[in-house]
Amino acid sequence: MALTLCGAVLLALFSWVLTRYAAARARLAASVLTRGRAEDGDGGGPDRRIGQLVRSRARILGAYDAERRRIERDLHDGAQQRLTGLIMTLGLARLELPDAPPAARELLETAYREARTTLTELRDLVHGIYPSVLTDRGLPAALTRLAEDSAVPVELDVDLPERPSEAVEAATYFVACEALANVAKHSGAATARLSLRRRGARLVLEVYDDGVGGADAESGSGLLGLADRVAAFEGTVHLSSPAGGPTLLHVEIPCES
Repeated sequence: MALTLCGAVLLALFSWVLTRYAAARARLAASVLTRGRAEDGDGGGPDRRIGQLVRSRARILGAYDAERRRIERDLHDGAQQRLTGLIMTLGLARLELPDAPPAARELLETAYREARTTLTELRDLVHGIYPSVLTDRGLPAALTRLAEDSAVPVELDVDLPERPSEAVEAATYFVACEALANVAKHSGAATARLSLRRRGARLVLEVYDDGVGGADAESGSGLLGLADRVAAFEGTVHLSSPAGGPTLLHVEIPCES
């Protein structure tokens, strides 16, 4: 009888402890879940953090482009001007020293040629960094010059009623540069077509070529870097390049109204 009574007491005590433990676990779980929902509602959830990361990448890219433009201005206004002055001085020295010893004249001619070559290379470097035509006249003019300089003939179709932000302009321009460079280096194309137009709140860039196709982002052709630049603006890149061609690169980049 005593054992039965003790068993009943222990069973009741065990049930009470188990019930209290389950209730405590339930309160803890509810607290964690409620806090997680509150953090999501306050902007601390995964979607919010991803959005912050994307905006951070865009800000870094914008700062990078601004610094690149500063370097371009410094090179244009400083180094190029001084190098041009040096070439003029060497040219005058050639005229002033017609009777100099042959060895001296040869050294002078070499210095003059090297200075001119350096100036040409510096101008090409500055042009590749950030073309002044993009800053001064916008994407239509910059893409026109890009098409004219292409090794593959490019048909250009640009319809852009208003200029986007500087960062979007720079991103679009360098995407077009990389795409046409890929066409020239890898496609074996006879002709290419580049189009750019505004569709709502997005810029749509398409680059088509009639080459051999088979473009692959993993082959080191620059497509990954191109996609990364577009992704910084929450844009999209679609590539169609079957073996045998043709290849079509379709890029959309959000832009401000």
